[in-house]
Amino acid sequence: MKKIVILGATSTMIQPLLRRMANDGMELLLVARSQERLDSVRSDLLARGAANVLTFETDLTSSPDIVYSFAEQCFRDFDTLLLSYGTMLDQDRCQTDAEYALGQVRTNFVSSIALLTIFGKHFESRRSGTIAVITSVAGDRGRRSNYVYGAAKGGLSIFLQGLRSRMHQYGVRVLTIKPGPVATRMTENLPGLRLLASPELVAVDIYRALRHSRTQISYTPSYWKWIMSAVRAIPESVFKRIQI
Repeated sequence: MKKIVILGATSTMIQPLLRRMANDGMELLLVARSQERLDSVRSDLLARGAANVLTFETDLTSSPDIVYSFAEQCFRDFDTLLLSYGTMLDQDRCQTDAEYALGQVRTNFVSSIALLTIFGKHFESRRSGTIAVITSVAGDRGRRSNYVYGAAKGGLSIFLQGLRSRMHQYGVRVLTIKPGPVATRMTENLPGLRLLASPELVAVDIYRALRHSRTQISYTPSYWKWIMSAVRAIPESVFKRIQI
């Protein structure tokens, strides 16, 4: 892991992770929709020891071909792709506003499928490398409080299972990263969230998973693996009555 493309590079959650990569002297291509924020992150990472940091400003929900072309031309032979963007939506609004709900699904699921499909051909021809995607524990089971968001993240996790199977024959690893709620700008105003993890703790877990070649699915913090195992085991006749 030496040359990494990060889609959603200004996300609060992954800043500590990017700093770890910079400390280890890696080359990074940062992609996000705000050049001002990209420039700020780039300066910080170069100061911390990153070997090279390129930036590319774009809306990831609408320009997959442009992103891929830039990476192929200006950041050749990258060995890792990290997809780390998304939005936390308003579930109540999703229940009455179909266009809003579809827009959120496009951001959290459909656009990711487009990017992974296009970038997949790079890794298929390279016959090595890692494709890592941050999904969510919300995708492990549909809950009344966030089932549209959960459906998008669950669909993405299922897509990654199939992609993993396909890419195995080419020696490419597909890593699914499932964080629980993380203390970021996206979650600071959401009511009722418990067990909020710090971005620093999540960064340690993700970095370990990226560097451990046998890891396929990583929950962070790790206790979410056991929490979600218990949640999935609850019978549907009982689960539908639980207000979570």
